[in-house]
Amino acid sequence: MTDRLQLFRGVVHPWHHDHFGHMNVRHYAPFFDDATYHMWTLLGLSYATMIPEHGVHTVAAQATTRFVRELTAGDLIAIDGAVIRLGTRSTTFLLRMHHADTGALHATYEAVEVFFDPATRRSAPMPQAVRDRLAAHLVDPE
Repeated sequence: MTDRLQLFRGVVHPWHHDHFGHMNVRHYAPFFDDATYHMWTLLGLSYATMIPEHGVHTVAAQATTRFVRELTAGDLIAIDGAVIRLGTRSTTFLLRMHHADTGALHATYEAVEVFFDPATRRSAPMPQAVRDRLAAHLVDPE
């Protein structure tokens, strides 16, 4: 088991606000999505090498965001992530958005990524080399 990976840092801007004066839910998705791209690279499985080396890539099958505490303009965020589940054709990541100054948890994002064969346009078994790499980063979600 390893520590969570530091994936992304950002800032909440006034244009992220809704009519209630805090970051609207629609703006969490881009932050978490960008962090997920970094997750693959930090795991040593970049999108640029996934198809040439393993013959597959992943597609998002499900994403669940849990909103914990609101954010406002000027707040600095940091997102970390970990592999929490390995299936035969999928993996699940759990990302956490914290306030960079206080460490307070603001949101979580659970993403299920399914392995996909671009030639057949269907889900595919996870290659063993990919499984081994992901297993080295598997953590207990609690």
